[in-house]
Amino acid sequence: MTPRPGDGWVDCRCGHRHWGLHGAAGLLLARRGPHPAVVLQHRAEWTHQGGTWGIPGGAREPQESATEGALREAAEEAGIDPSLLRIVGEHVLDHGDWSYTTVLAVLTVPDAEVRPTDAESAEIRWVPLEEVDRRPLHSGFAEAWPLLRPRIEAAIEAES
Repeated sequence: MTPRPGDGWVDCRCGHRHWGLHGAAGLLLARRGPHPAVVLQHRAEWTHQGGTWGIPGGAREPQESATEGALREAAEEAGIDPSLLRIVGEHVLDHGDWSYTTVLAVLTVPDAEVRPTDAESAEIRWVPLEEVDRRPLHSGFAEAWPLLRPRIEAAIEAES
């Protein structure tokens, strides 16, 4: 993998080390239907918190918005076509000198194939909402999921 201009670690004032010189962003994509689901990424073992599940995402590029970064990362890691979704909101974890933005979106079509499209993903799959917290989650996603789930459920309901 070739390093990108946004790649690198930031030691922020919160006392933690975060990936993304210009912050980071990820895409929480949901689909409607009888069994609503979200796209999750099973992180490759060699990645930060490898073996856990989270959303496709990563470091933002200089001058890149959170939405642009999340859509780029989702296409790179999970083969997600941005023309098949509608952005419905975002959730920002702001540490002052570093931030992570979760971009929330819903499919505009009944279904879409997702698959690992780079080495960072051991697996990419649609996971039913009720099964998300049964998986070993990336710590940041695990902390945010209780806030994100009702927002994504409301977005799915609004699309129905």
